[in-house]
Amino acid sequence: MPYLYVVIVFAILIISIISKGLIVVRQAQVVIVERLGRYYRTLDSGIHIIIPIFDKTRPIHWRYNKSDFRGNVVVVSKIEDRIDLRENVYDFPRQNVITSDNVSININALLYFQITDPYKAVYEIGNLPEAIEKLTQTSLRNVIGELQLDRTLISRDTINAKLRDILDEATDKWGVKVNRVELQDILPPEEIKTAMEKEMRAERDKRAKILQADGEREYQIRVAEGEKQARIARAEGEAQAKTLVADAERKAILSIAEAVKDTGTDPAQYQIALKYVSAFQEIVKQGDKTVLLPYESSALLGSLKTLANIFQK
Repeated sequence: MPYLYVVIVFAILIISIISKGLIVVRQAQVVIVERLGRYYRTLDSGIHIIIPIFDKTRPIHWRYNKSDFRGNVVVVSKIEDRIDLRENVYDFPRQNVITSDNVSININALLYFQITDPYKAVYEIGNLPEAIEKLTQTSLRNVIGELQLDRTLISRDTINAKLRDILDEATDKWGVKVNRVELQDILPPEEIKTAMEKEMRAERDKRAKILQADGEREYQIRVAEGEKQARIARAEGEAQAKTLVADAERKAILSIAEAVKDTGTDPAQYQIALKYVSAFQEIVKQGDKTVLLPYESSALLGSLKTLANIFQK
């Protein structure tokens, strides 16, 4: 019977040792194992067995962003024995940065990074999240300190790219690859925001007035061009009408000349006689009791006589 108790205790001890030596590593995670205080190997995803007394996992500082009951982002730092190889994001708290023109602004940034060498991430830096955060803050101050406020507000992509290059180069010895850096908010002081809003309104008003003036000028130009084209068209029409009248009169004179060439009558006198008769008819149509005859009545009588001679022949 005592032997049975010894066997049971021994079996429980063996099971406990085996359970402590059995490690399950999930996908996209690794575990650093040390044997007797020195680096031994890196465990990839899968099931692994270690010797509990001699082998121990090496923990690493890790950081998580969680939301509290109010929806605010809370940073939680933990010590983990698993190293996550997936891309991670750090949301850094807002900080004050001074531009080159001595304007204090508030900026918060997002950093997307990925551990590429777990050995370096554990043994080359003591607290990886804190080191990345402090490096990002100091690099951000240096980059913004070289720019004026106006340039800072319109150069987010340039700032992001410059920060990414600086951080990627600095964190390479820690086994970290910085993929992206994003500036979330750039908040200038309230008085600067008020001045910028006034400047924007003034600029919009100026553009509106310029557009209105350009529109009125364009309208005046179009109206002037239309009137010019109308005058040209009227002048061309009048000239064409006069040309047609003159051509008709020329043809009439030629026809009259052809008709009276054997009578010895001057075609010009015939035309004048017709105009006299036409003018006299218009005077009579007006219904005036007093009819004024031209002073040179003999010319009218001569024209009428010419007509009579032509009709008689």
